[in-house]
Amino acid sequence: MSVEVTNPRSGRAIANRIMVYTFLLLAAALFLMPLAAMVFTSLKSMPEITGAVGFENNTILTPPRAPTLEAWSTAWSSACIAVACDGLRVYFWNSIVMVVFAVTLSVGLGAVNGYILAKWRFRGDNIIFGMLLFGCFIPFQIVLIPMARLLGILDMAGTLSGLIFVHMCYGIPFTTLFFRNFYVTIPDELIKAGRIDGAGFWSIFLLILVPVSWPIFVVSIIWQFTNVWNDFLFGASFAGADARPLMVALNNLVNTSTGTKAYNVDMAGAMIAALPTILVYVVGGRYFVRGLTSGAVKG
Repeated sequence: MSVEVTNPRSGRAIANRIMVYTFLLLAAALFLMPLAAMVFTSLKSMPEITGAVGFENNTILTPPRAPTLEAWSTAWSSACIAVACDGLRVYFWNSIVMVVFAVTLSVGLGAVNGYILAKWRFRGDNIIFGMLLFGCFIPFQIVLIPMARLLGILDMAGTLSGLIFVHMCYGIPFTTLFFRNFYVTIPDELIKAGRIDGAGFWSIFLLILVPVSWPIFVVSIIWQFTNVWNDFLFGASFAGADARPLMVALNNLVNTSTGTKAYNVDMAGAMIAALPTILVYVVGGRYFVRGLTSGAVKG
């Protein structure tokens, strides 16, 4: 006669795992509830949103009974924003141009700064690094008046290039910090070996460090993309009518009163503004966490 012996620890482990996954599923559902409400509202017509005849017992979390992309089309191409009715498309491309140049310049300069501060030590390098690090903690509001003055002197006030310049300046301290902390974890022997082989400043940077720097490049790009794309204060303060970024236009869309409030158009506009950031994190989210921890050993 055989006796089956059950392991109480395995049963307890299964119960704990069920509890953990149940909690995670509930937390995910709670977190995604506002997003679901936005998507559902953007796909509804106004009669369905207001609960007109045929659409009774409708709530914000009720899936659309007759899905339509009309609100998305209106938000993109024909919604009235301030005095124009051209939708969000012009401002969307303004943000794309702003993000591409601001992220490229700030990440590129931050990589060079981090390389210099980590591998080419010189007198006063810690002071310079401290001053750059101090820039990470300066609130946006403090720099508004000095930056407006500087943009006026440079004849860049109210332009998209001026907005790119502002985001580049504000992003350099962060990217410098990221790259400097990453490069101090790379053995100095690699740099010495490159010098022995005749490599100079740029050769060492481009041929030795850049190929192994992709994790921190991903971190810096995602960080800067998120900050620049989602910024409202700088766009509202420094951009002219033709250079407004998407977030400023979205605010104007939501606050433009043209009769009955079109909640579906507002939600469609918010989803259009959120999609690039969501896409970036879906594609590079795991590399973002990996890159953040890669520079945590030294520095």
